[in-house]
Amino acid sequence: MPSLHDCRLYGILDLGYVKAGDAAQITREMIEGGVDLIQLRGKNTSITELIQLSAELHELTATSSTPLIVNDHAEIARRVPVDGVHVGQDDDNVSLARQKAARPILIGKSTHSLEQARAAQGEGADYIGFGPIFATPTKPDYTPIGLEHIRRVHAELNLPIFCIGGINIDNLQSVIDAGAKRVVMVSALLKAHSIVDYARCATDMLG
Repeated sequence: MPSLHDCRLYGILDLGYVKAGDAAQITREMIEGGVDLIQLRGKNTSITELIQLSAELHELTATSSTPLIVNDHAEIARRVPVDGVHVGQDDDNVSLARQKAARPILIGKSTHSLEQARAAQGEGADYIGFGPIFATPTKPDYTPIGLEHIRRVHAELNLPIFCIGGINIDNLQSVIDAGAKRVVMVSALLKAHSIVDYARCATDMLG
């Protein structure tokens, strides 16, 4: 499995945008396009379905050594050999997520300010999501934090930081110019005419 420090493009397979039945094919396309890290997110999907789907997807990601992260439910890691769990501000803290997983895994945390980013590092998160940088249909209730804090959060923290929120090919260069080294794409990637080509374009820009 690659080091998180070497990862650049993080793709989220959000079941709010895609059908569970299409998840395997989309995962294959993400892998072919060079996505470094894949997260399965299903906010309105039962944990039983998520366990079944994450097991299916892990068979695909394991063959390419692409880490598979599940959103929210750390207990899935007891049933499926996923590589990590991602928690939000309103979910389990990092230590509780590790306890529920009951084995060594990656734990990522969503942060929406410098203060939350510092706190996540203090909790022992392996990486953070930092955003939303721009307005995003995925999280319409969140106020964008903009580009201004990207350089500072990289200077203050020593763990991998993935900028997230409304990032697409058209605005990616501005995010990179603001100091980002890693980004998350959700709707832009999932709605792309060709996920493979879109991911390749993004990874080329990220270097």
